Amino acid sequence: MILRDTLTTWLLRFYVVLVFAFIFMPIVASVIFSFNSQRFPTVPLGSFTTEWYETILNDPDIWEAARTSILVSLCTSVLATFIGFCTAYTDYRFKFRYKYGFLALALLPPTIPLIIMALAMLAWFAKIGISGQVWSIIAAHTVLTIPFAMAIIRLRLNEMDESLEAAAWNLGASEWRAVRDVIIPFARPAIVSSMCLTAAVSFDEFAVAWFVSGLNKTIPVVILEIVTGNIDPQVNAIGSFVFLVSMTLVVLAQILFMTKGKRRTVTP
Repeated sequence: MILRDTLTTWLLRFYVVLVFAFIFMPIVASVIFSFNSQRFPTVPLGSFTTEWYETILNDPDIWEAARTSILVSLCTSVLATFIGFCTAYTDYRFKFRYKYGFLALALLPPTIPLIIMALAMLAWFAKIGISGQVWSIIAAHTVLTIPFAMAIIRLRLNEMDESLEAAAWNLGASEWRAVRDVIIPFARPAIVSSMCLTAAVSFDEFAVAWFVSGLNKTIPVVILEIVTGNIDPQVNAIGSFVFLVSMTLVVLAQILFMTKGKRRTVTP
């Protein structure tokens, strides 16, 4: 029995290692080739070089795309988290008719194929005259990421004792005061986690940004333009940068979500 349990444990560990290797090996290979002196990703590798990183650092178009991506990600994370918090709190706090329909609509965007969403966004933005602007990318990414923010914050609110908010009311706090001093502090880890995750999703998103960005290109759009013509090692360097940013945000989101928020006492 002990031998069988030990063997099962090691088989499961080996399976997990294989899964992670399958997922991350292409990324690791891209990072390795970003330091390869040869233009084509072939084995054996050439000599070690930072030429491709120097190339992208000296490219003004890459810097402009990076600034656009960072601006879009920051604005998207704030807007999506705010709307996601309001939606999650509405689901947590209130009971009303057609609530399930409301939640279905709130969670709908991730279920729509991105190409369909991109075309719909392009048509709508063109109709109202904001197509091809940075704010159009922010609006589109906000719509895409609100469900992620809502899900994270709603999970956090599930852990909250429902009597805490009622206790705040009994102590004389208004509903807005209770939200400010009880709900938000409790949900703060999820709120910050939501901001990190939505920023990561926005920073990586390509399809919608490609349709609605116009001349305001983001990093993923620039990557597509580079690889459209021919194989360029710059892509490996840019991809390594994008992967580093995204993984940092996702790891921070996970760490913050698992953090226990501190409860504050509400005084009348």
